[in-house]
Amino acid sequence: MKTTQKWSAWKLEECCDIIDSRRIPVNSEDREKRIGDIPYYGANGLQGYINDFIFDEPLILIAEDGGRFDEFATKPIAYRIEGKSWVNNHAHVLRSKAGFSQDAIFYALEHKDIQPFIVGGTRSKLNQSALRSIVIELPENEPEQSKIAEVLSKVDQAIEQTEQLIAKQQRIKTGLMQDLLTRGIDEHGNIRSEETHEFKDSPLGRIPVEWEVKPFNDCVSIVEGQKDPRKFPYKEWILIAPDHIESKTGRLLETKTAFEQGAISGKYEFQSGDVIYSKIRPYLRKAVQVNFSGLCSADMYPLRPKELLTSDFLFLVILSEKFSLYAESVSERSGFPKINRTELSEFQMAIPKIDEQYKVSDFLVGHSQYVEELNKSLAKLRSLKTALMQDLLTGKVRVTPLMEKNGQNSEKNFKKECCYVCKE
Repeated sequence: MKTTQKWSAWKLEECCDIIDSRRIPVNSEDREKRIGDIPYYGANGLQGYINDFIFDEPLILIAEDGGRFDEFATKPIAYRIEGKSWVNNHAHVLRSKAGFSQDAIFYALEHKDIQPFIVGGTRSKLNQSALRSIVIELPENEPEQSKIAEVLSKVDQAIEQTEQLIAKQQRIKTGLMQDLLTRGIDEHGNIRSEETHEFKDSPLGRIPVEWEVKPFNDCVSIVEGQKDPRKFPYKEWILIAPDHIESKTGRLLETKTAFEQGAISGKYEFQSGDVIYSKIRPYLRKAVQVNFSGLCSADMYPLRPKELLTSDFLFLVILSEKFSLYAESVSERSGFPKINRTELSEFQMAIPKIDEQYKVSDFLVGHSQYVEELNKSLAKLRSLKTALMQDLLTGKVRVTPLMEKNGQNSEKNFKKECCYVCKE
């Protein structure tokens, strides 16, 4: 093992054993007969499970063909596995050589641009000879490599924990919405129960006795009349399309004008308080509530609540599992699958009084704010990781001072020093 403090460039064949010869492909038909609990990996990660293993150690996998090499900046091109596993012939298998940190090699590859090494047309391919010649930069000192990997691993752990917490809160919200849209909130601010409140039968099942069942058309106007986005003032208005909305959450991801997007065909005009809903597959679970005026693509419906309905409650209904399942069921047709105006108008809604609709919406505000804060934290963690990779994997910031200063210090002190180096 080298002990100098130099930073060097290494070909992958110099720092890794490439053990592709041990891979064994299994076709989908045979895999159906061999389902087990051993992870089966391919070009871009887990492909399923099988009843046997060919590896049982920590490894790095990188796609041989079909990889997301052109998306390296936002999606990993390499990933780590450990324990018992099976790898097919669509992923290269790497194991670090003595004197090198396998985790450091992984981070050097995770978001690396290797497009110059890719060949092929419709299905990109990274052949083994090209893989061997890919160059990564690392310190020659293995402990420093390991410390770099340790810092990045801690950020990865925080990212994973935050992602899991967001997913958990989304599941909780789905259950809450189901309860709120079928049972509502009582005079004490609690979700109703049939044990304490009166319910009645309805076409939608049991609902509070005060509620009514109405067709969508009685409660909502579906805006008509398209505008030309090339003309003034429409070309200066924000234009929203399905791709600009995050599924299920209703978060608006992009705000650009019709002119900036080069829009040419007819668009619908929406106003503050409308709910904009995507009417086509595969975007039937996309909707956004707006507080400004603008245009939406012809693939969307601007939905305007009538006096029976609040905008907030309408948005909850559109994001609900019940509505999504209805939209998917009526849009199953050949040609251009979508939910049309007639089908949308016939959707049945359980409607509480206006004051209760506000209570239902307010009930979810705190939860939604918490999830939003988690999303902000996740974005910060991802930005931190990007900055750390740029600094630590280029030698711009060295972890050597940390190693010398900490020695056998506690984990608490190490984290404190890491935060200083990371400029968190």
